[in-house]
Amino acid sequence: MARSSATDRRFLEKHGGQWRVTVAVPRDLHDRMPTRLKRPLHTDSLAVANRLKWPVIAELKAEIDRARGGTVKAKHIQDALEMAEMLRKAKTEEEREAIREGIMISGEAMLGPLYKRGEDPHIGEPIYEHHPEREAAAGEFVRVALGKYTLVDLHHGAYLESLTVKPRTQADDVRAMKHLKAWCKREGVEPSLQAINRKAAVRFMDALPQLAKGLSPVTLNKYLRRLSRYWQWLERREEVDANVWHGLTLPEPETPHDEEERPFSGDEMRRLLTGETTQHMHDLMRIAALTGARIDVIVSLKVRDCEGGVFVFKPQKKEKKERITPIHSSLEPIIERRTKGKSLDDDLFPEWPPVKKAGSMRERSFKASNQFTEYRRSVGVDDVIPGKRRSLVNFHSFRRWFITTAERADQPEHIIAAVVGHKRSGMTLGRYSAGPLVEQARRCVEAVKLPSLESEASPREQQAPHEEEAA
Repeated sequence: MARSSATDRRFLEKHGGQWRVTVAVPRDLHDRMPTRLKRPLHTDSLAVANRLKWPVIAELKAEIDRARGGTVKAKHIQDALEMAEMLRKAKTEEEREAIREGIMISGEAMLGPLYKRGEDPHIGEPIYEHHPEREAAAGEFVRVALGKYTLVDLHHGAYLESLTVKPRTQADDVRAMKHLKAWCKREGVEPSLQAINRKAAVRFMDALPQLAKGLSPVTLNKYLRRLSRYWQWLERREEVDANVWHGLTLPEPETPHDEEERPFSGDEMRRLLTGETTQHMHDLMRIAALTGARIDVIVSLKVRDCEGGVFVFKPQKKEKKERITPIHSSLEPIIERRTKGKSLDDDLFPEWPPVKKAGSMRERSFKASNQFTEYRRSVGVDDVIPGKRRSLVNFHSFRRWFITTAERADQPEHIIAAVVGHKRSGMTLGRYSAGPLVEQARRCVEAVKLPSLESEASPREQQAPHEEEAA
């Protein structure tokens, strides 16, 4: 049943024939505050009490925030959001009007007293005004509470929780929003969904290279794409009318052929596979070289993911389900050693445990990747181009090497794609190592051989290592 100002008892209770405001104190503050804060309104009219209660509620909540150490900024926005939700749920115009009146009363209360700014030079009379910060906060409170102003990142947390992307991509979402809010502050643009129209989006795009100095257009376009995805999510929920970021991209310079990331050469593979490092790094490199798998899915393997002669890799990129890759015969001793005496839920690589910090966006493989980079450089495997952040050879070069070697062994392209998880149509490998497709995949994997670790690089490898390219 709809509540009106004559029936709404939220935050109110009767005491001695008159109404008073009552606000619950969170349980974690009960050691220093009463369980409820109360303030009399000195009226026996419920309708009047509903008009008077809002600024009192705001004051009591401010007292709670001070006890917790909360900021004024967080408090007034939180209160405004609560008021906006009440206004949205109101069932009658009478109830809506009472809440709107309460919003205006609360906004006026936030202004505080006038103070003397100076004197009028012409007539010598004092000039009084509200404190600028209080005035700005009060205006923001009223606009948010009335639904005329939606903070640009209000729904961003819910959006991030809905994503099924890698932590690295979520970190791009966070950085993109950080840059957008910084630009709003610099340009004096209201950081609201209502203020970010197509024109503002274009201005932000043009300013982004200066906001994020030193980053390549490729990285900056990732930020624009992440903002576009957020706006698409908002559009589906009717929080915005349209995706203002659609089609906005910065021009990206073409990468010369000899500056593209590439597979390891045979000589580089020999250096990596014979260098002095830990046993778990050697195991990691060999699994990468003989599966074409990405580093994070390897480091995340459990003992149960290595049964029945296949690896079960967790989904990556745009994969919708786990991926099956036959275990190369050369890897069987490694798997047997790493699984012996362990339970099915134990990690295959306990040397690189999951990130413990709550809320961290780092992948489990973060430390493994850094350690590999340090090791790779220590054995002289590097290919740095001036102006490029990443070496042209990196851990992903094992994946490129696997694909290139399988192609040179005349393996069917669609089978290679199935093994490494590239986008393809048609059949996918089953969960168990049976059936013709899995046998084809096994032949593909076995066709890839590690280079002889005793021999030197061939003349071709010495002269043209960049020819070893992979999709």
